[in-house]
Amino acid sequence: MTLRRLWLEDFRNYAAAEFVPAPDGLSVIAGGNGDGKTNLLEAIGYLATLTSFRSAPNEALVRRGATTAVVRADTDHSGRTVLIEAELRPGRRDRVLVNRQVLARSRDLLGSFRVSVFAPDDLALVQGGPAERRRFLDDALVASHPRFDALRGHLERVLRQRGALLKNVAGRLDAAAAVTLDVWDDKLARIGEELAAAREVLVADVEPVVVKSYDQVAGTSVAVSLAYVRSWEGPLADALAEARDGDVRRGVNGVGPHRDDLALTVDGLPARTHASRGEQRSLALALRLAVHEVITKTPGAAPILLLDDVFSELDAARSEALLAHLPPGQALLTTAGPLPPAARPQVLVEVHAGALR
Repeated sequence: MTLRRLWLEDFRNYAAAEFVPAPDGLSVIAGGNGDGKTNLLEAIGYLATLTSFRSAPNEALVRRGATTAVVRADTDHSGRTVLIEAELRPGRRDRVLVNRQVLARSRDLLGSFRVSVFAPDDLALVQGGPAERRRFLDDALVASHPRFDALRGHLERVLRQRGALLKNVAGRLDAAAAVTLDVWDDKLARIGEELAAAREVLVADVEPVVVKSYDQVAGTSVAVSLAYVRSWEGPLADALAEARDGDVRRGVNGVGPHRDDLALTVDGLPARTHASRGEQRSLALALRLAVHEVITKTPGAAPILLLDDVFSELDAARSEALLAHLPPGQALLTTAGPLPPAARPQVLVEVHAGALR
């Protein structure tokens, strides 16, 4: 998968811009803080998922004073030209076209354009709470197999409906509410087991690649492990039945894949509390690189690697190691400072106040 050309109109701080990266290898976008480097990567990422990897609402993506923003990309997908266009219209549904045909559902875009993103906020994968790691796993599943987007959506709806019911009964479950709760428990058990099993398979696939990537980035061999931790034991249906009284009393969904976690250890100790900051940075980057490699092996085209301000999170040795072990394919990297000596970009563009040169 290759990004041939990107056009922006009224996106973030860009009134208008056109960007042509190298078709293969490394392209670097350099500039000062606030000039728009990350905005450029954000626009590329938006076309893959129709969301901001910075979790920004659509209105924040439209340039101040404008009513809409347009992001358009000419891409190559396994030798086939794909033109993707998105018009962001805050307050209304976005308009998305693929090869000039209006996209009926955003889910239909998944797989047409793939990206892997590493950003400074990724340190939260190691330092943050379980929700960050669950999102990481689910995003990886969707990137590998778009059908998981529907499964994730079904789970969210079931949890929302079940949670609303638990709050409405206010600790008093009558016969009618119990029948309805049975229905939601059945759905949650079925969907939850499927999603948890998929996450476990993904973790098993990713772990050896994380170990390899960590050694490459950190420049040292340390025991790194990943383990998927369910919030229940045995069949989920049994766990839901056992937790029912407590769920009704507290008005919350107590067990299920929405409570699970990905345990990360470095040298046998929890990475969140015992790893050094340098080790945590290396692990976060290794997680992203590993998922990128695993996704590359799934049907479809290899993702484009987006590395946002990565050198600010790595020391000189780790920066050099990353450059030496960049995966094959197209990679786009932003930097506010000088490039390490090992950097050999095929394309180097500078950004100043929303203008490329």
